[in-house]
Formats: sequence, structure tokens, C-alpha cells
Amino acid sequence: MAHRSNPTIKYTKLFINNEFVDAVDKKTFPVINPATGKKIVEVAEANKEDVDKAVAAAKAAFEQNSEWRTMYASSRGKLIGKLADLIERDQEYLAALDALDNGKPYKSALVDVEFSVNVLKYYAGYCDKIHGSTVPSDGDFMTMTLKEPVGVVGQIIPWNYPLMLLAWKWAPALAAGCTVVLKPAEQTPLSALAVAALAKEAGFPKGVVNVVPGYGPTTGGALVKHPDVNKVAFTGSTEVGNKIMEEVGRSNLKRVSLELGGKSPLVIFNDIDVDKAVEIAYGACFANHGQNCCAGSRTYVQSGIYNEFVKKATQMAKQTKVGDPFAEDTDQGPQVNQEMLDKILRLIESGKKEGANLQTGGSRKGKEGYFVEPTVFSDVRDDMTIAREEIFGPVQSIFEFDTLEEVIKRANDTSYGLAAGVLTNDITTALAYAKSVRAGSVWVNCYDAISPQTPFGGFKQSGMGRELGEEGLKEYLELKTISIKV
Repeated sequence: MAHRSNPTIKYTKLFINNEFVDAVDKKTFPVINPATGKKIVEVAEANKEDVDKAVAAAKAAFEQNSEWRTMYASSRGKLIGKLADLIERDQEYLAALDALDNGKPYKSALVDVEFSVNVLKYYAGYCDKIHGSTVPSDGDFMTMTLKEPVGVVGQIIPWNYPLMLLAWKWAPALAAGCTVVLKPAEQTPLSALAVAALAKEAGFPKGVVNVVPGYGPTTGGALVKHPDVNKVAFTGSTEVGNKIMEEVGRSNLKRVSLELGGKSPLVIFNDIDVDKAVEIAYGACFANHGQNCCAGSRTYVQSGIYNEFVKKATQMAKQTKVGDPFAEDTDQGPQVNQEMLDKILRLIESGKKEGANLQTGGSRKGKEGYFVEPTVFSDVRDDMTIAREEIFGPVQSIFEFDTLEEVIKRANDTSYGLAAGVLTNDITTALAYAKSVRAGSVWVNCYDAISPQTPFGGFKQSGMGRELGEEGLKEYLELKTISIKV
């Protein structure tokens, strides 16, 4: 895989109105390889004036008689399908870009590309199936509803799934007929710019998709505040989600969908096979280096199998191969940057100090790059910092419980509500838990069972709105009622 570990960086400029352009002030920022801590390349940094240009392009593309607005819905679907085909064609290159600036294993990045293609193809098929209804209203009227695109959409995505979350955002927005201005995470802008070039190659009209790399407070802030942006779709931290809501309230009350943080509980009962439970819990917590908003980072294990589970979970974590993202046997690459490394290590230290039992890991791995040892804590209490704060790293916290009623209460004792899981052979127990836990997704005898067809989003401070499935499409539509006197 040596050739893949050093992909040619083809695109480093802003993508506005189907052209790659420098920032107005010519500013750039460095993109860092998290496996080495060294700079990969400089990328153009969008400021407010650049965001204004991108939004103006998107607004022009959304005008009533524009090429995009007058395009047949079926033709729109073909365009999205063509983009999916081009991404599939370039899958190795795009996966290499994500592995390079994100640090995830190349083999995992390939899976992300495949999922992205499937999401685009799913929504491509929806384009000519968005329809309203007739309404039997009172009086001498014929009433109908129309579903129309919300307009210009500002989309802000995080660094943990750079290409995949682009697809989650673009696919329903474009299927609905919106135009988009995307701000990729400053840590991982490379695949977004490459896909922007593919959108042009696919034949999307000017201004329909725009990509403006930059920093959250400046580039993202300008997008959120912009009066000509009709909707903001954001994936990231709850802290930033709160700030977006404040800015939207102060500006033009644009539509908002937020997919935010989580501290998701995975509950494991005595009747489940322990080896199976250990494997599922490992994936729930350690997938993507623990950099998952829906990570099963609170592992509740019933007392009858608790000790056996802790022993086997510790052993599985110890077997994790941490290292070069481009090595075929790597399970876990680096965390994305120094800031996240420091945060994870700080929270690990809090676990040690507050009395959790460190079973394995607990330290930085190596001196180069941002690697963390896979870490397992047992005997974790609900009031510990590692039980309350989102770690976003390879840290498994294991709790002991006795009864269903007890664990439901403990699972819900959080400000988050993105996801939850339960492992049991008793369907009554599984359904009781699934009905009672306050979470947007509940997985029974599995975890992270996400597909293009399944709505995904959170309760409480894990956000509002849904992505994927038909519900994800609705986030980009306005409903218009028309009544005609007869």
C-alpha cells in the first residue's frame, strides 16, 4: 500500500461556482498528518468574503428559472447517481485522502467510501418520488400540498468521517433540490475538495455545490449568520450546536438540524454469550478509534457475568494493533490532532484519580503522532468524569448493574440521547429496554447498525432532526398548502 500512503494532493483551493479559487485574502492553513504530526499541505482558508461569494453562487443557482430549479427531478437523480459512480471509481484515492488527514485505517476509509456511495444512490432514487397530497378540506375548495426545497443550505461537518458525512449531508439536500455550501472540518478538508471536483465532472450546474474550508468560528460562523442561508445542517459537538442555535436566533431564524454529541449506554445481560458480548462491545466503543458520536462508551454489564466480561474485554483491547493507518494489519490509527490527544489523556487521568480500575492502556503510545493506547476501565461509577463527559477516544468504561429497572434509570441519567444498545436473549427484556431508554437509535444484539434507509439522530442534547432514510429528506423540504376555489 506504499503508493496509497502518499496520495497526490490535487485540490487545495476553495470550490465556488464550479471553480477552484484562492481565498480573497490569499490566506491558507496547514493540514496535519496525525500519524506524524507533520504538515501535509496548505489549504485555502475561507473568510467572510469568501463565504459571501459561495452563498451568492448557491443563491443564484437556486433562482426560480435556473438550470438547477428547472431540471427534471429524474434528471437530478441521474446527476446524483453519476456522482456516486465517480466516487466509486475513485474510491482508493478518496480513501487514501481520509486515511492521510484523519488517520483512520485505510481499510476503514474504504468502507466509508462504500457507505457514501450507497447513501448517494439511495437518495438519487428519491428525487422523483417527493410529492405532496390532496386534502379533503371544508368548503368549496380543492386543496393540495407541495413539498419544495428549503433553499440555500449551509452544511458543517466534523473530522471523524470526512467523506461519509459529506454524503449524509449532500445526498438528501441535492435530492430535495437545494443548493449547498459545505464547510469541511479544518483537520480533514482533502476528500471534500476532491469530491467537489467530481461534482463538476458529473455535470452539476454552477453554484449547486460549493466547498469552503476554514475554521469554525470564522468560516463556519459566517455561514451560520448569513442572511441568505435558509438552513444550517451541523454535525459536531453539543457546545457548538448551542452556539449555532444562538446565532440562528439572532439572524434570520433559518431552519436547523443538529447531530451532536453522545454518551451512549450499551447494556449487557447475564443470558447473553459473553464472547459475543465482548466482541460487540469492543466494536461499539473502539470503532474509528472511539471517535464516534454514538460510541457505546458506557458499557453496563450485569453482575452475573461482570468479572468474566471485564477479563475478556481487557484481553481483546490488548490485542488491538495500533499504528500506521496504511498498514494492512492496523486496527487503530492516531487520534485526529494534539487537542484531542490531550483531551483523551486528561479524561483518562481523571478516571485513575477518581477511583476507576485501569485494566489496560491509559497512556500515549509512542512519541510521534497522536496515538493513544486502547484503554479499559472497570468499576466505573456513574458520577465519575469518564462516565459523564464524551471522551471521543479509545476508552471503554465498564459498569456493573443488577436489575433491568436499575440500569434503565442509570442509562437515562445523561444529558445526551443519541444511541443505546442492549444485548440479551430475552425479547421481553430487550423490548422493555428499547421502549424505556431515551435515545434516537436503539440496537438490540448488535451495535451501530446504520444503513442509508435508517433514520439517525438524537434526543435531548444530542441534537434535533434526523439524517438518512425518508426522515433525512424531510429536513430539506418546506411544505406548501395550496387551496383553489371551485
